[in-house]
Amino acid sequence: MATQDRLIESTQELLWERGYVGTSPKAIQQRAGVGQGSMYHHFDGKSDLAAAAMRRSAEQMRAVAEADLAGPGTAYERVAAYLGRERDALRGCRIGRMAQDPDVVADPRLRAPVEETFDWLRGRLAAVIAEGQANGELRSGAEPGDLAAAVVAVVQGGYVLARAADSAEPFERAARGALALFAAHRRD
Repeated sequence: MATQDRLIESTQELLWERGYVGTSPKAIQQRAGVGQGSMYHHFDGKSDLAAAAMRRSAEQMRAVAEADLAGPGTAYERVAAYLGRERDALRGCRIGRMAQDPDVVADPRLRAPVEETFDWLRGRLAAVIAEGQANGELRSGAEPGDLAAAVVAVVQGGYVLARAADSAEPFERAARGALALFAAHRRD
């Protein structure tokens, strides 16, 4: 693997584990097995490397979500696939973790991949829900964007509950609850 990729992957993992503040350039270099010169050859500094790592995490998250949401089945089944996908609930979301970091939120360049990813996810879910409403599978009373925002909030909140309880069970309950609420919008 190329040095630049090792640096990005190491930073992705460290950001997920420790957050931005807790991730030092030295820890990144150690995890990647590279020296300081190599890091600064490829990146201007920690912020530049973190932005690249966050963009890669965002791309990966979108690809996984897209596989669920573009898969076969009805709108309900695709949202169910997204909610029911196997996750490491105790580790939380790579992108959601960054939204809780004050240094990330304060820096527009670091915040951008977080904001863009959640905007994309809400939009993609809303499109699936609107499709289900248009084809008569789902009731048309609820705004697709509102339902999509609720699904995203349940997933992110489920991660928080799981971490607080040190158990995946609260996440699983939240996902099942969201699916039950979503099922109420299905037409018989």
